[in-house]
Amino acid sequence: MVHIIGGGLAGSEAAWQAAELGVDVTIHEMRPVRATAVHQTDGLAELVCSNSFRADKVDNAVGLIKEEMRRLGSIVMRSADAARVPAGAALAVDRHVFSAAVTRAVQSHPRIRLWREEVTAVPGPEWSPVIIATGPLTSDALSLSIQQLVGEEHLSFYDAISPIVLAESIDMSKVFRASRWGRNVWSPEPGAALEPSEDGDYLNCPMTKDDYDAFYQALVIAESATIHDFDNTRFFEGCLPIEVMAHRGEGTLRFGPMKPVGLKDPRTGRLPYAVVQLRQDTLAGDHFSLVGFQTQIKWADQARVLRMIPGLEHAEFVRYGMVHRNTYICGPKVLLPTWQTRQRADLLFAGQVSGVEGYVESAASGLIAGRNAAAIAKGESPQAPPRTTALGALAHYVSHADPNTYQPTNITHGIMPPLANPPRDKMQKKMQIAERALADLDAWSCATI
Repeated sequence: MVHIIGGGLAGSEAAWQAAELGVDVTIHEMRPVRATAVHQTDGLAELVCSNSFRADKVDNAVGLIKEEMRRLGSIVMRSADAARVPAGAALAVDRHVFSAAVTRAVQSHPRIRLWREEVTAVPGPEWSPVIIATGPLTSDALSLSIQQLVGEEHLSFYDAISPIVLAESIDMSKVFRASRWGRNVWSPEPGAALEPSEDGDYLNCPMTKDDYDAFYQALVIAESATIHDFDNTRFFEGCLPIEVMAHRGEGTLRFGPMKPVGLKDPRTGRLPYAVVQLRQDTLAGDHFSLVGFQTQIKWADQARVLRMIPGLEHAEFVRYGMVHRNTYICGPKVLLPTWQTRQRADLLFAGQVSGVEGYVESAASGLIAGRNAAAIAKGESPQAPPRTTALGALAHYVSHADPNTYQPTNITHGIMPPLANPPRDKMQKKMQIAERALADLDAWSCATI
């Protein structure tokens, strides 16, 4: 029997993998017995931040790790593919359809039991093996128990969530549909149906310099909901609140989430001074999220400032942005590349609490942790994927990075071993990295079955 604490992306994936390998699994999920600050449902694998799984082509590191996961029978990837919504070259999902698909698959698996209960301490040998996959919002009691086990203070940073608007409240006369660098663009008439088109999966709110200047000034004086010390607060660099970016300089947003590059306005034939992109959040197309607009501004100020964006003057917010604590262990001091702890071979971590960042990386760690927990339960040796794979590179980085400067990481080509004789062309280089990774993963998978 494998015990898994937490029913998020990592916990659900770990349970699926272990069960598919013939081992009985019990998931211990505290919702709805105990709620969190940001979850809205009791569904498994609920997405609380963006609805995007990021790039989906193998020439990108995150696209590569998704393909590796698909080849290993990932339930998260299967559900994400089924819940896909238009997002250009990225994989974005209807978060409700996605969570429902994962929940349905896990609950219907004959080898998986789901217990709705809070686990307040790291289990002893009576639960062996056990995977802790409680995510960034691990309860205070369990956090303290983990801290006592690993002998280290948890590192923590603040993560923020983007707002979502009701599609019918967007002024379609002021926006245009396009994907960055897309060949086909579409500028809808007021009241037009929001039908996705090839290379045009985003709604774009163009800004003039005057629009941007006014928006910027309103943003930097808006009142924060929880945190006022921008200099000392620790945020994850890959998910900075927009007001934190704004405080770094007037041009920061124009080179970040509001960059207009590759988004020519079909009505003017020119690039706007700045752009706010909206990504479809549901299959029905009735909700859109503001891309890269995670924020901690108080809701009243949030509505006032965001309604300064052209096309959102009368926006109705389905969900406001918010900030939450994100807690994780120092992987290099605690973990092995198999996601086992150095202290206890039968105790594994997975997901954001293990020291990775991102939906895909969380699920990927759960995939390997679940397979290795199953191996332990069957008396077999846990195995880490080859370092040449994205899965293996992520596991190696989390367990071998400099612990003194460690911060949760996304999968990147930079943490994968270089090619022996790389071509000069960047795209060819990326494709050769992907070909090597997938060949090595297939060989490893066959050898470990």
